[in-house]
Amino acid sequence: MTTPAPSRLDAQMAFLMECDRLKSVVRATKLADGSRHENTAEHSWQAALFALTLAEHAPERIDTAKVVAMLLLHDIVEIDAGDAPVYGSHDSGAIEAQEKAAADRLFGLLPPDQAARFRALWDEFEANESPEARFAKSLDRFVPPNLNMANGGGSWVDYKVDFSTFESRVGSKIKRGAPALWAWIKPRAAAAFRSLGL
Repeated sequence: MTTPAPSRLDAQMAFLMECDRLKSVVRATKLADGSRHENTAEHSWQAALFALTLAEHAPERIDTAKVVAMLLLHDIVEIDAGDAPVYGSHDSGAIEAQEKAAADRLFGLLPPDQAARFRALWDEFEANESPEARFAKSLDRFVPPNLNMANGGGSWVDYKVDFSTFESRVGSKIKRGAPALWAWIKPRAAAAFRSLGL
């Protein structure tokens, strides 16, 4: 008896089951209650939920569904490349190469038309040039400081971050694609840093 050729659904399911591994990628950010570190699947879901909820604060007209899709896909590459904490020290060129190789492999599991569509969204997010990508990138950076403020400092304390480092590494990225969100979080983060003595 011969095995049937893999179907479109087989390819899609192979991709989806491989993406389950994202639940095992631990990030530097802790949950709001501080009980544990989040995983990348949780971060992606939360960033997508932020997009759905906060889309009205985008500075330009955006396709909210596209932003949500970008945020659901943006960190899938961490299955192979791992998480590179924003306050950590690492070779950005090496990380970029690992992430591109991961994108090739992971999106390559899908049927060709879907692989091309998902990869195009991932590439657009990485390029950070379209209104959707700029807003999505800003939200990707906006979620963790909100968790840090809720959990008593989180990764700011762990990495001994001061406000000027936060402002340069994270704030500038939030401000570029979501100035209203930066205006909201900046004084709150500054107050949190003061209270933490960082």
